[in-house]
Amino acid sequence: MTYIEYKALSPAEKVSYKVKEFFSLLPGRLKAFFAAIGKFFKNLCYSIVAGFKNYGSRFSKGDMATKISYIVMGFGNFTRGQVGKGLAFLAAEIIYIIYMANFGLAYLKKFDTLGDVATRQETDPVSGRPVNIMGDNSMLILLYGTMTILITFVLIGIYVANTKAAYDAEQMVKAGKKNLTLKEELQDFLDGKYHVTMLSLPVLLISIFTILPLAFMILIAFTNYDGQHTPPGNLFTWVGLETFRSVFKVGEGASKGYTFISLTKWTIVWAIFATFSNYIVGMILALMINKKSIKFKSLWRTLFVITIAVPQFVSLLLMNQMLQDDGVVNIIIGKLFHAQPISFFNSTALVARVTVIIINMWVGVPYTILQTSGILMNIPEDLYESARIDGATPVVQFFQITLPYMLFVTTPYLIQNFVSNINNFNVIYLLTNGGPTKNPNLYQAGETDLLVTWLFKLTMNSNDYNTAAAVGILVFIVCATLSLITFNLSKSSRNEEEFS
Repeated sequence: MTYIEYKALSPAEKVSYKVKEFFSLLPGRLKAFFAAIGKFFKNLCYSIVAGFKNYGSRFSKGDMATKISYIVMGFGNFTRGQVGKGLAFLAAEIIYIIYMANFGLAYLKKFDTLGDVATRQETDPVSGRPVNIMGDNSMLILLYGTMTILITFVLIGIYVANTKAAYDAEQMVKAGKKNLTLKEELQDFLDGKYHVTMLSLPVLLISIFTILPLAFMILIAFTNYDGQHTPPGNLFTWVGLETFRSVFKVGEGASKGYTFISLTKWTIVWAIFATFSNYIVGMILALMINKKSIKFKSLWRTLFVITIAVPQFVSLLLMNQMLQDDGVVNIIIGKLFHAQPISFFNSTALVARVTVIIINMWVGVPYTILQTSGILMNIPEDLYESARIDGATPVVQFFQITLPYMLFVTTPYLIQNFVSNINNFNVIYLLTNGGPTKNPNLYQAGETDLLVTWLFKLTMNSNDYNTAAAVGILVFIVCATLSLITFNLSKSSRNEEEFS
């Protein structure tokens, strides 16, 4: 379709055309997305192969000091005047050996089975009373085994860096150049490598508090860690993909599979409505406030800011009480219309779902108003002047100028909002606690539960830790895939300079 033909379409036809264009581009973008992933892993394999080649090449070309560095880390640097660097490499090797000998190796040996000695009860030969003899703790084996594996990978990286540093130091000596002294190395970390110094602590903390728990959670999904296999009283072990099979299994008696599919559909519907209802209503209110004929603009903006200032959980708990069968809303309805109380949260799935979407607008629209107000004020007024001269109505101006500009600027915000709504725990849990719970086919879930609230209930109510971990992995994959594809399809990604 040419630009002139597109301009001749009505606003509704333009929206329809954009939707069709999006879905027509989707297969190609999906193909490109997975091709990019394949290319990443291909380049990663090439890098690993190249690393092994360089590793062997340095050993064959290096002198005796460099070769000894392959066994005694830091030796090549230490003998060439780089005392500080040599001692650092040697210290890393010694600490790793001590750690493995006294702690890590014991857990790593049992990592393949996650323990084989169960806690048992025996009779004390002296007192004649039964006593518990503690066996293996599968939880600790999995946790410390994972930590040991990650530490080993870090040590491998340091080991490779040690061989490279030894070879480079040798080449500097052969070229007649002087290697950096300890003082010069320390000075370099406060000058040329200052970024390394500043990032070291954050990287360490991220590794301990993010990467390790994430790896631990992922591994739990491949075990049978549930209410019947809870340490230290019971052992759990590896079950491969069995947990994922139970999540995707459908048919008679497959309550987990039915629940996962049902809640996935509702989660996507919820995320779409929660995101775009807030966005559209917030944008319309922002447009109304920013109109020149509107008085007391500061007052309206202040009111919305005050709404944001109230903690969200307070607003949600208050709305929960107001909409109960004996709450304020039903009392007012009964007195005005002499009607029976409306069960907003416990009657049907449709009523409860519509209710939470509307209440989410109450707590979410003020954020959109503040987000869009500043952007609306930055749209060049010349565009609207030209449109009015051409006879464009306010509706045409909205679809031709305001909405395209807003979508271009706020697409990353929309993606972030969409993902956060998929994981919107507060609204659902504090309003309905997942209810109503009238569907007997749902496993540990209600009609308004999202995947994230179901994950919480699986963990806290039924101790299905492995299923919760599998659901968490799937939610992450869905969120990451949708975010990347949507952003790459948007003009924010393809035409970065369009509105600059």
